[in-house]
Amino acid sequence: MKKLINDVQDVLDEQLAGLAKAHPSLTLHQDPVYVTRADAPVAGKVALLSGGGSGHEPMHCGYIGQGMLSGACPGEIFTSPTPDKIFECAMQIDGGEGVLLIIKNYTGDILNFETATELLHDSGVKVTTVVIDDDVAVKDSLYTAGRRGVANTVLIEKLVGAAAERGDSLDACAELGRKLNNQGHSIGITLGACTVPAAGKPSFTLADNEMEFGVGIHGEPGIDRRPFSSLDQTVDEMFDTLLENGSYHRTLRFWDYQQGSWQEEPKPKQPLQSGDRVIALVNNLGALRFLSYTASITA
Repeated sequence: MKKLINDVQDVLDEQLAGLAKAHPSLTLHQDPVYVTRADAPVAGKVALLSGGGSGHEPMHCGYIGQGMLSGACPGEIFTSPTPDKIFECAMQIDGGEGVLLIIKNYTGDILNFETATELLHDSGVKVTTVVIDDDVAVKDSLYTAGRRGVANTVLIEKLVGAAAERGDSLDACAELGRKLNNQGHSIGITLGACTVPAAGKPSFTLADNEMEFGVGIHGEPGIDRRPFSSLDQTVDEMFDTLLENGSYHRTLRFWDYQQGSWQEEPKPKQPLQSGDRVIALVNNLGALRFLSYTASITA
């Protein structure tokens, strides 16, 4: 498959260099590689940090700025960032009011962010965590540790970032993030597989009239494969699935910086009720043309 790249080994380095060159409000750090606001650390404000495997741009580095993330740690393509990246980035952005780590619910992300959290605590940084698990396509799966963190990540980074910008405390920002996660639900579909540059071929195949319903952001299996008929029908099926799978019971871990330990808390997601006001985010994982996904808003 043809791609506009030079060398598959240099894709991430060149992408980050271009991002920093185009946006002087960002600073690209090396050894280890991470990105921060150019004015970081910002004194008197809680700092927000997130990260994950590259290949989902603009997430996360594209969401750094005033009222959003203070820094982000990009891993290699579809690979979690290492604990040293997370640690160094957090140390760089900490303005004295604490650091909130926003973590998508994937095994590698959880492991590496939790390791970095403990290192930060041992270094005297006030730190806590929010885990995002909004994908209703997964409940119990061989492929994941529960529901995956997907589109709700963007809303949480924006809304909690705004709270941090207005001066909310670390505890208040964390509580808002957990509340938003608990109320967030998402579902995705794909008509074809992505191609990781280093692999050079699609990660799976679908028939011409087939879609993967509930696909993960790395191409993980969804609920099922089903015939694709039309945009309107597909959006109807997605909304039905969101509404039918609103209730979800699980236990999430978070770091209690006062106790210096991990705490577990049951967090039941609540289904939507008639009359609820919602934010409807129509998202594109990267392969969908602007024409198609804007048309889905009216479906």
